[in-house]
Amino acid sequence: MQFQPSEIAKGTLIITVALILSVQQTEKGTDPKAFKVILILAGLVCGLILPENFSTAALLFGVVVLMMFIGRVPYKQLGKLFGSLALVVGLVVAVVAVTPDDSPLYKLPGMGRMLTWKNRIVRHGADERPAPKDYDIDKDGQIAHANIAIVSSNGIGKMPGNSVERDFLSQAYSDFIFAIIIEEMGLWGAFIVMALYLILLFRASIIAGRCERNFPAFLVMGLALLLVSQAFLNMLVAVGLFPVTGQPLPLISRGGTSTLITCAYFGMMLSVSRYSRQSEQPVDPAQVNTAIIA
Repeated sequence: MQFQPSEIAKGTLIITVALILSVQQTEKGTDPKAFKVILILAGLVCGLILPENFSTAALLFGVVVLMMFIGRVPYKQLGKLFGSLALVVGLVVAVVAVTPDDSPLYKLPGMGRMLTWKNRIVRHGADERPAPKDYDIDKDGQIAHANIAIVSSNGIGKMPGNSVERDFLSQAYSDFIFAIIIEEMGLWGAFIVMALYLILLFRASIIAGRCERNFPAFLVMGLALLLVSQAFLNMLVAVGLFPVTGQPLPLISRGGTSTLITCAYFGMMLSVSRYSRQSEQPVDPAQVNTAIIA
């Protein structure tokens, strides 16, 4: 039996950040001391994930930042964080851009995936597309077959079960499942899938608004943001608007650990929804009168 530790780490970090934000709430917002603690924990978890899966680490860190914004962390601290991140990212991009592909830098521990990231970004951002006869369909097979699947749908789709590219597209059941959905269901099917995730985020905000305590509200919003942002990142990759990342589509892509952990996320959200709804139930006046008399 195998599992992906990063999936467990994501949920654990979201729960921990929600707990810290709830405990450190004051009348003026979150205590500034909480920012450092959250940053250390997020940096530790994302730093362990980063060498093997940059997209997961970046996505998780982005969700943590959004949670801090929702949790009323001082804007001054968030501004300093954004400035520092922009400086670090700019420096890394500059170094990687001028470093040749055969440099020993890419052979250092933790740098093995750096060259892969560089090639994906360079190919995705190329101004000139190669001619069809010069296109290397073996090297860029996923992107090529995903594009073929989308174009061959003709906007209306081939109807469920009639996909052709699922037999040629690598990871058609996982990373590029959205391209197969478009091929079979057309644009209307794609819009329905997008709408379902937006409804999930909207419903999570309603649940959070009903919570009387901070922790369940932050927890629900953190989990919803994680699922929805991962879903839209997967969809952007499938339609060619973002470099290939390898993020699955929650509840749709085939997976083991990812599916189990996603179900656990929904269990937490439903639990919060149930207890927040119970807290809103009106009190029977007869019970109040009985209590007063007693």
